[in-house]
Parts: sequence; C-alpha cells; structure tokens
Amino acid sequence: MQRKLKDYIFLTLKGAAMGAADAVPGVSGGTIALISGIYEELISTIGSVDLSLLKTLRKEGFKAFWTQLNGNFLLALLSGIGISFVVFMRIAKYLLEQHPILIWSFFFGLIIASIFFVGKQIKRWNIGTFTAIIIGALVAFYVSTLPSLGANDNPYFLFIAGAIAICAMILPGISGSFILVILGAYKTLSDALHDFDVKKIMIFIIGALVGLLSFSRVLKWLFKNYYNTTLALLTGFIIGSLNKVWPWKKTISVLNSDTGTVEEFSKISDVGTLSIYQQQTNDFETYKTVLEESIWSSSYAGDSQIWYAILLMTLGFLTIFILEKIGTKH
Repeated sequence: MQRKLKDYIFLTLKGAAMGAADAVPGVSGGTIALISGIYEELISTIGSVDLSLLKTLRKEGFKAFWTQLNGNFLLALLSGIGISFVVFMRIAKYLLEQHPILIWSFFFGLIIASIFFVGKQIKRWNIGTFTAIIIGALVAFYVSTLPSLGANDNPYFLFIAGAIAICAMILPGISGSFILVILGAYKTLSDALHDFDVKKIMIFIIGALVGLLSFSRVLKWLFKNYYNTTLALLTGFIIGSLNKVWPWKKTISVLNSDTGTVEEFSKISDVGTLSIYQQQTNDFETYKTVLEESIWSSSYAGDSQIWYAILLMTLGFLTIFILEKIGTKH
C-alpha cells in the first residue's frame, strides 16, 4: 500500500489513540484499531511475521525485508502507541483516581458509538452473524465479571499470562491489563518491573510475543475465511465490555498489593466503592479492584455526577465520529 507522509502522521495519531486506550485498565486498544480502519492490516501484518523475513533479509537486503514486514506501517503505529501510552498512563492514573466516574463515562459513550460503527461493517446478516454477536457479548461480559485467581509467584506462569494478556489486548472490548488481574499475574509482573527482575520480564515478553504471533495468525485466517462472522464476534466483544466501563460500581473484592491476597471490600470499608475509599484515605496503591458489579447512579454511595457523566458520554460518542471519519479517509 502506497502511503504519503500525511498518511503516516494519521497512522501515528491512530496509534496514539490506541496507546491512550490501553493505558486505561478495562479499555482495549483493539477497539480503537477496529473503528479507525487499521485493525485488519494490523492483524495481517503481525500474522505475516515469520522466518521468511530473515531469508529475505539475507538474500535481498534490508529494503526488501522492510517492505515485506510492512515496516513503515508498524513504525508509525508503534511510535504513536508507545509515546501515548507513556504520556497518557500518568494522565489516566490521575483521572482514574480523582475522577473515575467521568473517565469511565467518556469511554462508555465511546464504546456505545463504536458498536454501531463496527457493526455496520458486517456485509451480510444471517443466523451465523447474530449468533456470533450473542456469543461474543456473553464471553466478554463473563470475562468482565471474573474474580482474580490470586497472586501466582511462579516466574514461568508469566509466560502463560503474557501470551493470554497480549491476545486480549488485540481483541476489541477485552482489556489485557484486566486479564492480568484475573490470572493473578498483576502483582508478580508489577514487582518484576519495580525490581527490574530481567528474568521475569523477559519470560513475560517472550510469552507475549508467542501469543501475539500465534493468535494474530488465527485472526488473519478468520478474517480471510469468515469475515462477517469474525466481525460479528468482535462486535459482540465490544457489547459485552460495556459492563466493565459502566461508570457506577459497587466493589465486591480487592487485591491487596502488599500481600497479593484477595479480600472482601466490605471488611475494609462500608463506603461501597473502592474509589471513594481511596479518595478518603488518599491511598491509591494498597488495594486494586478485583471484583465489582455495576449499579445505578442513584445507588452510588458518593456524588454520582450524573450530568457531567452524561456530558462526557456524549463527548465520547462524538469522538467515534471523528475517528471513523479519519479511518475512512486515511
């Protein structure tokens, strides 16, 4: 595909949007890739990475290798993802701690709109596509309600966790960081990064690479042979993820980051929601949400900020119109 400089600039911006989404636990960069029109190329590019690239590099040189790799596409996209993830992670951390209802409202509106835009790409509707949407929605909803398995300190478990988490990251509607919490690998990986444990970090990275290269081939094959059904399944994943990004929550259990154990939140506080407790104590590190349930704004223990939430939902909804317009033009 021949691209001009401005096309690569837009690719970098799309990557930045993906990185911003991935910085928020519960939101998938895969959703942004899908609605911005680059998902299939991304999956196809990753799925084409194999040993033949090394053969091309050895026999035909770097230029042929780079072209076969679709290197310009990957470089532009990954640059945007990397820079945005690092920058937005700090912003997202602040917003999730101080204004959780508002940021979740924005993403809720964004995902509502993305359901429409992704669904309209399905070219043929039949029993199979409707079934795929239902299955996808049920799977994503079920994943969003799963409790953590508790911390697992086995370093080789990080290989499995990395492979599974990276698969979730490239699936619209399913968050890779949330999968790490469910698998009980969150604390182990966080400690490894904090202590710069090279062995554990490399095991996780290798697992992620194996999972990414393997799963992208499956997705590439599915798009080639079952395009409409695959797109319907991904649409279902996005629908099912709405439960995870619903702004008003009641916390059931939390992960104690110091001990790696899962505890009932009601035994820690009676405020009902972890974010309220964290703001009251100004302690955002000790406990992480493991299991929660969606509630109506009227049942929320703190200030529901209902009108601001509706405004942010609307802004999130309108943001998709911009991303979709960019996706169709570039």
